[in-house]
Amino acid sequence: MEKYALSSDGQKIYYKESGNGTPTLIFIHGWLGNTEWWEEQKEYFKNQYHIVLMDLAGHGKSDSSRQEWTSAGYADDIKAVADAVDPQEIVLVGHSMSGAYVLEASLKIPKVKALLLIDTLKNLDESFTQEQTEEVLSQYRKNFKYTVENLLPQFLFAEGTPPAVKERIQREFLQNEPELAINALRPLYKTDFNLLAKQIQVPVIAINSDASPTHLENNRKYLKSYDYVTIKGVGHYPMLEKPEEFNKILENELKKLV
Repeated sequence: MEKYALSSDGQKIYYKESGNGTPTLIFIHGWLGNTEWWEEQKEYFKNQYHIVLMDLAGHGKSDSSRQEWTSAGYADDIKAVADAVDPQEIVLVGHSMSGAYVLEASLKIPKVKALLLIDTLKNLDESFTQEQTEEVLSQYRKNFKYTVENLLPQFLFAEGTPPAVKERIQREFLQNEPELAINALRPLYKTDFNLLAKQIQVPVIAINSDASPTHLENNRKYLKSYDYVTIKGVGHYPMLEKPEEFNKILENELKKLV
């Protein structure tokens, strides 16, 4: 069922539900993503769990007229959907930039029992200066199409990333207005996620690509209960690149948590 929830600033947040069971899994895409990124997971898990897929503001079928883009706004988008669905227990699954926002959202949603991070927050000791942030964003501002097609692939894709996935991601990225895309990304660089991480009381498990290292001890300085599993031979989109292997890993980790 396709529905909309109202976020704290009045943005309509699109979500769809399927399946039955406890807990409810709420899947949140990364930058410039949408609910379709999780279709393989929805089909795989719908007979075990209640599945909710959602589009953050500025993405997919959700409103994109937000005046001020902040991490708190994204966290409120997630809370709005969680409140609308109103299950007994929730596991938030956040990919890429949404890994950061599920941390913040979980502090606002008492029913969250665990967090699953997908290829994100691999080193909480790593941070960006304002100058570094502006340098990154200026690349998109100068030539969005060139950056998406020529610079981003070295960070997003691995040697084993299927060509169809590369083409899909680039095509979907280029459907976005550059200024909106930049505004939607900016909060990721402006928030102190370590401060949020220190407040997290629920278990956090990551499923990370081996394309870049995960710093276990650094992350455990901030997150009380943190562990990770590596999925090999993929880039930044394991759920799209190796959906069957990803689903089995995710299933195994969920069983440990619930």
